[in-house]
Amino acid sequence: MTAAILFPGQGAQFEGMGRDWSEADEAARETFAEADRILGFSLSKACWEGGDEVNRTDLAQPGIFTTSVAAVRALEGRGLDRARAAATCGLSLGEYSALWCAGSLDFADGLRLVRLRGEAMQAASEATPSGMVSLLGADESSAQALATVGAGRGVCSVANLNAPGQIILSGELDALDAVEAVASDHGVRRTRRLVVAGGFHSECMRPAAERLEAALREIELRPPTVPFYSNVTAEATDDPARIAAQLADQVCSPVLWQRSIQALLDAGVSEFLEPAPGRVLAGLMKKIAPSARVDSAATPAPRGA
Repeated sequence: MTAAILFPGQGAQFEGMGRDWSEADEAARETFAEADRILGFSLSKACWEGGDEVNRTDLAQPGIFTTSVAAVRALEGRGLDRARAAATCGLSLGEYSALWCAGSLDFADGLRLVRLRGEAMQAASEATPSGMVSLLGADESSAQALATVGAGRGVCSVANLNAPGQIILSGELDALDAVEAVASDHGVRRTRRLVVAGGFHSECMRPAAERLEAALREIELRPPTVPFYSNVTAEATDDPARIAAQLADQVCSPVLWQRSIQALLDAGVSEFLEPAPGRVLAGLMKKIAPSARVDSAATPAPRGA
């Protein structure tokens, strides 16, 4: 296999995610049943029948992780060999799926971590009223300038460098109000508040990062069996201690997605696979590298197709 496997993060969730995989494949079905047993409640029901509940940070994160693992396990039954992937990478939360895929993290440990991560980020959001704003048409320079404007009113920083023209700021609500008031003066065509619980990937999440750091000390991480690219550095790393530190840092640090994809391209990767849920990363790839091939496994194809 010459493709890199890319995993989506929070924002890819939707009611019913993973249900089609579970109905089509025993391995996927058992993955959700295993998740229900590990967590002690029906995550599958929350994902499939919970309505807007699936958008809660503490449910979306374990739900996305479980859906991605279920899809990969189903694809393995159809010939996928993840041990031969060119590399693996995940957007924010997707890093946990990527580490599981690379053999660095057990499913049970990963699930407990993302559940705790979601709960900790939800608690930090409730403690500090905050949010995120997308800047349509901004470049990194203008985004940094706007973050400086916002920082005059509170926490505000660049949170996601996802693709050309798609940059997100994160911070306290007063700071984001200040950004929106002057965004057009910095060449931004439009701003859009994201429907998220709080200011992810900013210092608003420091309490969550500290809880996650403590939890990661209790988890065994192994060296990845295929190259794993970190959002924090946009570089491959195989040192478990460094990976653990980056997972904690990532909660408050910007997601360097465009740079991570460019690093993969520079390493000679030109084909990518995006397992469920959704096709968010395929959309970003069209902006980063339109000629790259992305196979989406958002839904199960018939066996033999």
